[in-house]
Amino acid sequence: MTKSTYLRLPDGRTVRCYDTGEADAALTVFWHHGSPNTGEPPEPLRPAAAERGIRWISYDRPGYMASTPRPGRDIASAAADAASVADALGVGAFAVMGHSGGGPHALACAALLPGRVLAVAEGSGLAPFGADGLDWFADMTATGAAENRAAADGRAALEEYLAAHEFDMEQFTLADQAALLGDWAWLARIAGQAIEGGPDGYIEDQLASVSPWGFEPGQVTAPVLVFHGGQDKMVPSAHGAWLARHCPDAELWLRPDDGHVSVLGSCGVAALDWLVARA
Repeated sequence: MTKSTYLRLPDGRTVRCYDTGEADAALTVFWHHGSPNTGEPPEPLRPAAAERGIRWISYDRPGYMASTPRPGRDIASAAADAASVADALGVGAFAVMGHSGGGPHALACAALLPGRVLAVAEGSGLAPFGADGLDWFADMTATGAAENRAAADGRAALEEYLAAHEFDMEQFTLADQAALLGDWAWLARIAGQAIEGGPDGYIEDQLASVSPWGFEPGQVTAPVLVFHGGQDKMVPSAHGAWLARHCPDAELWLRPDDGHVSVLGSCGVAALDWLVARA
């Protein structure tokens, strides 16, 4: 059972954090949620995690649900927040796992908490905006590219875009849609909760993704697993390949038939095994 609590941070903000609480866990994995999501640890991976002695901890990023908004936050700010959550829960060293919008935040923890983060599993995440040698918008859907371009133009432009457009389900492949109707229906449920909780968290995530991250992937010295679907239309697989090339100790799992969500089904459990082996 997952326990959720509220933690007051040193700067006065409050975040909602989660802990599956296994006292005898062999490994703690800090989950970094997607955009928009809540920080609830990934339910479809819970049985496999329990079998492997994994304890999950996580939190709702600023602006999501009851976590205090932090306007102008960058990706790097996740490292200090994650460290505060881990400290409060009595966790020293840990691995990190992030999916979609959580991927860069997982990398931030590894880059900025060296020695404390043991290994990283990053799935379906964007590369830094304007990354050298990467056509950042290539192979995105037209609506996905338009939203990211609006974010690059600033908060007002993004808010105007979101007010005028509904989410385009065509960004999900047939494999994604099958996953969202099956085991990963959980993901659709918590995304709905996050949206109902207000737009602040999602807006800040989108703005941060197209702004300077506050660190470089090359700073990540821990082992990194990048897993990505070859058919991903929300975050094209070229982003994952770029990240794998620019993290010093990285391994790329490219799944040609998967999309943005279905890759969690094909790689999620194996990624846990990878983390256990590396950490």
